[in-house]
Amino acid sequence: MKAVAYYQNLPIEHAESLIDVVLPEPAPGDHDLLVEVKAVAVNPVDVKVRKGVAPSAGLAKVIGWDAAGVVRAVGAKASRFKVGDRVWYAGALDRAGSNSELQVVDERIAGRMPVTLSFAEAAALPLTAITAWELLFDRLRVLDNDAASGKTLLVVGAAGGVGSILVQLARQLTGLTVIGTASRPETQAWVKDAGAHYVIDHNRPLTLELERIGLPAVDYIVGLNQTDRHFEQMAAAVAPQGKIALIDDPAPIDVRQLKRKSVSLHWEMMFTRSLYGTEDLAKQHEMLNRVAALVDCGVVKTTLAAHFGTINAANLKRAHALLESNTAKGKIVLEGF
Repeated sequence: MKAVAYYQNLPIEHAESLIDVVLPEPAPGDHDLLVEVKAVAVNPVDVKVRKGVAPSAGLAKVIGWDAAGVVRAVGAKASRFKVGDRVWYAGALDRAGSNSELQVVDERIAGRMPVTLSFAEAAALPLTAITAWELLFDRLRVLDNDAASGKTLLVVGAAGGVGSILVQLARQLTGLTVIGTASRPETQAWVKDAGAHYVIDHNRPLTLELERIGLPAVDYIVGLNQTDRHFEQMAAAVAPQGKIALIDDPAPIDVRQLKRKSVSLHWEMMFTRSLYGTEDLAKQHEMLNRVAALVDCGVVKTTLAAHFGTINAANLKRAHALLESNTAKGKIVLEGF
């Protein structure tokens, strides 16, 4: 089968940072699906792994953690899907990724693909939708209830992949007032279109920006990137007994700044359930099915912002380079081999 992989950690501009390869077809395990991959999206985790995780000696490492495709075979104990079903998923960090014609994925972390989306539109959502869902409802414990709560949510870095769906879910499924941050006119418009009540500029002090819109403190803050740069302002902006949740890998931050306000700090990593085989692993299957239903009834929309063509090394290198520039909005998708 065709795939895109790497044999050593190299800068993205290097000719062999990602290369086109031909690999043996994988076989599904008991709980697995064998999926013909139709479209993939690219995430910051792809960049982190490509830069920092060395392949096993002499073996090609295939990355990619967002896919939409068609089930071609099912494992002996798999019962949620059948051959021919359209599925979407983010996959598992410790298994081969989605940048290949065929991939095996545990059915408990795959969901039915929305019927109203193309493969490319669908591939943009799984990893970020699971991350956003877990942030809101598992980590921050926000109520899945759209009744006005009087509480506020600040999303720092709201124009990226996670922010684009997090703003939608928070606006549509909770009673929170949603504030997103973005620094350029085009990304500010993107966040507003996703449903944010307010959009502020994270290149200015967050406390001053919040005061400008009449919100001196916020109950919940989600930091999606450059947390080390923003943490002092986040600590100043959060309300007493508020909550902060993070997904990135910041340089050291001084969490003692949160003590005086009794603020709790939460980490989110959507691969935790699959890495540790937690007893609630199938919750990700349920999340993806719930998001699919929200998409199909028009409540949530795809976050696809750029289509980079077919799935090959050259196009994936372009996508990685754009993510590394920290100027991307929404999701970058590739489709077909």
